[in-house]
Amino acid sequence: MTEKRSLLNHLGLHTPQLRAWAMYDWGISAYQTVIMAAVFPIFFNQYAAHGLTKVEQTQWFSFAQTIGAVLIAILAPILGAVADYKAAKKKFLGWFMILGVGSTSAMFLIGQGDVMLACVLLVVSLAGATGSTTFYEALLPHIATEEEMDRVSTAGYALGYVGGGLLLALNLAIIQAPGLIGLPAGEGLTPEQASLPTRLSFVSVGIWWLLFSIPVLRKVPEPARTIESDERSDANPFAVAFTRLGETLRELRGYKQAFLMMVAFTIYNDGIQTIIKMAAQWGDRTGIPRSDLITAILIVQFVGIPCAFAFGYLAKFIGAKRGVLIGIVVYAGICIFAYGMDSTREFYTLAVVIGLVQGGTQALSRSMFANMIPRHKSGEFFGFFSVFEKFGGIAGPALFGIVAGFGGESNLAILSVIVFFIIGGFVLLFVDTAEGERVARAADAKAHRT
Repeated sequence: MTEKRSLLNHLGLHTPQLRAWAMYDWGISAYQTVIMAAVFPIFFNQYAAHGLTKVEQTQWFSFAQTIGAVLIAILAPILGAVADYKAAKKKFLGWFMILGVGSTSAMFLIGQGDVMLACVLLVVSLAGATGSTTFYEALLPHIATEEEMDRVSTAGYALGYVGGGLLLALNLAIIQAPGLIGLPAGEGLTPEQASLPTRLSFVSVGIWWLLFSIPVLRKVPEPARTIESDERSDANPFAVAFTRLGETLRELRGYKQAFLMMVAFTIYNDGIQTIIKMAAQWGDRTGIPRSDLITAILIVQFVGIPCAFAFGYLAKFIGAKRGVLIGIVVYAGICIFAYGMDSTREFYTLAVVIGLVQGGTQALSRSMFANMIPRHKSGEFFGFFSVFEKFGGIAGPALFGIVAGFGGESNLAILSVIVFFIIGGFVLLFVDTAEGERVARAADAKAHRT
């Protein structure tokens, strides 16, 4: 029993609350693997956007994600501030989760050539996923100490790899052999029959996401309500939210390190998200078979499980910032390697390398930021974090789509992503994490609970 507790402590999963929090990553990561990374992008090209050219397919998909990013970027800071003031982070998490689950499940209704419906459901589901993640991440600094933050954050990503990978593997098996569970199979199928296993996979994501949201909603306590000295406890929450946002925007220079971290993350995460969102689309237009594309995504998931935990452990010795910089350098190399890629074997190699750094880089970025913000404003700050992240998520897919349009069938689109890693890594070099943590704790000391 002692050895078990010691292992869980090393992994960042040593309390029921931490395990419940990490299980949300397990659930929502099915959305990332099936919808964002593997199955839906190929379904979009071959079925929903049937009749369009490959360039038009890429552009529709890219611009739908851009609209979703703008939508959540507008809402996140306002709702984050409301959630802080009203102590309602879990409620907002639940509402956005239901929005995402419903729209993802509704993708079952997409017919051949229904590109507009596919784009609308993608936009809404993306808003649900990113909105719920904002409030999920805002809970992190309330359940983990500063010393635990890196391990807990990477544990969430690691469990996300397990959950997302398992459901993707199950769906892959059904898509490749639908007859095993009694679905239509063989030659002469209608488009609706042939697409049925894929469309059912979208419903499975909704159910999976919903089920594994239950632990965090049941077991993680809502953080105590904390207001600032100039606020009333009975004020209009939206009025307080806009006042807080205005104050935070004016005071961001006082949180210089957290702000600089947001800027750096915005830029390099834009590159990461572009690779995640566009890899399957790009591989499809390169001519790699659909089954190999999805298998490569599975490789990323299962390589990422131990590597995400490893990044959390490594951060104890070299610090989270150095860990993120290592990941950024590897990603820059990925762009260069991908530029000349033209075979399935090379695509598999690419998947292995991405799996080594993807989860760890993002998880340590999350924990770095969480340590440099005042806990009583975590919803608001993670709302801003989401804005920066999603506005960054606008540039990458948009650039990818534009370059793909100008470059035709060339690999210039994937090579262009390297600019985000170069600039983002350079900005990150100037972040002073120790100073950021000191300022955040001083701000917490001035607030009071109600």
